[in-house]
Parts: sequence; C-alpha cells; structure tokens
Amino acid sequence: MPELEQLRADHAPAVLAFETANRAFFAATVFDRGDAFFAEYPDRYRALLAEQEAGDCACYLLVDADGSVLGRFNLIDIADRTAKLGYRVAEHATGRGLATAAVEQLCRLARTRHGLSTLLAAAATRNVASCRVLAKAGFAEVGPAGPADLGGKPGSWYRRDLGEPGDGAGMG
Repeated sequence: MPELEQLRADHAPAVLAFETANRAFFAATVFDRGDAFFAEYPDRYRALLAEQEAGDCACYLLVDADGSVLGRFNLIDIADRTAKLGYRVAEHATGRGLATAAVEQLCRLARTRHGLSTLLAAAATRNVASCRVLAKAGFAEVGPAGPADLGGKPGSWYRRDLGEPGDGAGMG
C-alpha cells in the first residue's frame, strides 16, 4: 500500500524520476514545469527543503512499496493557518482513488501536524479528475481561478475548512 511521506533529502532522485517520466502527462493535464526546473533541479530541490524547514511549505510524496513516487502533495504559502494545496499524480497511478485518499490524509495532517484551519486549491476546468478529487475530499468551489494560477488554463478555486486543531470538526 502506498504511503504518504514528508519530503526528505534522500527522496531527490525518486522525485526527479517521477517528474521526468510524467512530464508530457503533466504538461497536458496540469502544467509543464519547464526546462529550467530540470536544468536547475538540485538547487531547486535544496531550496524546497529549506522552505519546508522554515515552515513556509509542507511537501509530501505518495511512495509505492518499491520506493517510486506515485504523487506529490504539497501545502504551500503557509500563513495565518491557511495554505494552498497542490498535487500531481503519475499517469500510471490515476483512476485508482490514490489522489483522493492522499488529499484526505493530507487534510488531516494539515490540521493535526501543521496547525492549519483552511486549505485552498486551484484546478483547471478541463482537469475533471482533479476537480472530482477535490469534491470527494470535501472541498467546495469558491470562485474563478485565473490562468496565472493554473499555468495558463482557466479554472476554479476550491476551499476546505479543517476546523481548529484538536476540535474534531471539519474532518468528516
């Protein structure tokens, strides 16, 4: 069974393999990270770990039993008990409920481990699978997202209130 693990330095090769293997799929469904991402990967990865250490983000990987990355699930722009949720799942892992389960688990971690009360996520209108994942995970559509939010694609913002850490609310 795949496990959600917080990003660590030793994950770097598996993350790069995941991003490389799924680049065309992501370009068609979410957005392409661009050539600079791959050319500057070691520096970008170290910077991401530093942001996580500073508490500005919390990054997680859905890791298969063989150590391969099936998905990335990130809480970014953490401030005032709110964060943006972003995620991407490997093409071969789609359609199995893994994204929904990982987003639901990350919502619990966002509240209990990271002390967050609200998550926001943007999804492109044509990315029906992502919109469905967010709805199944308890997010409600709250308004339009601009193309700048979604790599040039139109879409919507979604919101999930997690409740106060320790109160048991919002996590149903």
